[in-house]
Amino acid sequence: MGGCLMSVGSSGTAVRPAWVDGKLFPFKSRFLELGGKLAGTVVHYVDEGRGPVLLMLHGNPTWSFVYRDVIVELSGSFRCIALDYPGFGLSTPAPGYQFHPADHAQVVGEFVDRLDLRDVTLVVQDWGGPIGLTAALQRRDRFSGLVVGNTWAWPVNGDPHFELFSHFMGGPLGRLLIRRFNFFVNVMIPAGHRRRRLTAEEMNHYRQALPTPQRRNPSAVFPKDITAAQTFLADLEDGLKALVDMPTLIVWGDADVAFRAEERRRWETLMPRSHTVVLAGAGHYPQSDAPTDFSNAISGWHNQQRKG
Repeated sequence: MGGCLMSVGSSGTAVRPAWVDGKLFPFKSRFLELGGKLAGTVVHYVDEGRGPVLLMLHGNPTWSFVYRDVIVELSGSFRCIALDYPGFGLSTPAPGYQFHPADHAQVVGEFVDRLDLRDVTLVVQDWGGPIGLTAALQRRDRFSGLVVGNTWAWPVNGDPHFELFSHFMGGPLGRLLIRRFNFFVNVMIPAGHRRRRLTAEEMNHYRQALPTPQRRNPSAVFPKDITAAQTFLADLEDGLKALVDMPTLIVWGDADVAFRAEERRRWETLMPRSHTVVLAGAGHYPQSDAPTDFSNAISGWHNQQRKG
């Protein structure tokens, strides 16, 4: 299982751990316990500001912390909501939770329903794309816009760029590197920041979220699913035609080692109502690597949508 990072206060409610620095993450932590088939799963999230809803979804191995600067910059004009998938950040999975993208999509969908979110602009990056878009397709009436960071939404089987990474990092050695040595946090997060270098305090917030081999298991599931979740991704690609009328902003870091210009161009073809902002020199985590440019792109695009 993914383990548990949150603690329970004297009132019986979840509280966030002391290692979360209120200066770096200056938001109220909220916790939502899901029901039904997801009973026992507790989702940590932040909900800051008022205005049009931005639902921000992270990838691997990050959590809502990756959007902290964007939330600070946009919460004066938007309602910024960012959650952690079970097993990531401060969220807790129920026993038996599997940590596959389809499972996370179910959690996101239940979360949106429980908060009764409407007229939502979905903000996605990395695995947040497949997860969030799957949830959006299942409740299309609740979503009105899309912001695409560096991500994808189709099968990549047959593409050596993705297959080699998936087979290695999803194989025995890759899983060992992730579980035993926190490889994704210690190597991939710094490599995904090209414009700036994360501080020791920032890195600590990613390491503390995945402090044990058991807790890192959810992060170790994702790499194999890049190719193993082919059916899930094929279903998503087929469903995207239901979103072609959705206004879309593509905010793309062009120094990403994972997602290339050809993935960006594919998004531009798939989403005919898209506008692209390329963040020159930004890496895999553009919302953290270039937060001001990322935020300005969203606010400028939203203002144009409102005028149009």
